[in-house]
Amino acid sequence: MSENRSGAAVGFTYFASLMMIIIGFFNVIQGLAAIIKQTWYAVSPNYAFKFNVATWGWITLLIGIIVLLAGFGLWSGAAWARTVGVIMAAVVAIEEFAFLPYYPFWSITVIVISIFVIWALTAHGRDVTMQN
Repeated sequence: MSENRSGAAVGFTYFASLMMIIIGFFNVIQGLAAIIKQTWYAVSPNYAFKFNVATWGWITLLIGIIVLLAGFGLWSGAAWARTVGVIMAAVVAIEEFAFLPYYPFWSITVIVISIFVIWALTAHGRDVTMQN
């Protein structure tokens, strides 16, 4: 029996997977920058969420690797990647909220993209995983 799959739904899911790959790659770069040169990021003295820059770098690097792998998994149609993608998009949004005072425009952009990824994977992700 042939199932009707919306081309837009499949497109949204592939777009979400591509965004996950890009965000994961950028998180890896951000994490490495924080680990290699801890003075790269200006630390605000009066922010509620104070982190050691190197610790934050390792956390961001790990998150970036997981998001990157989930993005590639989703691109290939792996069913597990939908669940991991939704969870990691939420984690990235929370992480970027904590990073807001350092790079506000970038953080807001990534939070919006993360919300879109969550929507695309929960509303339309099944259309791609069912194809494979």
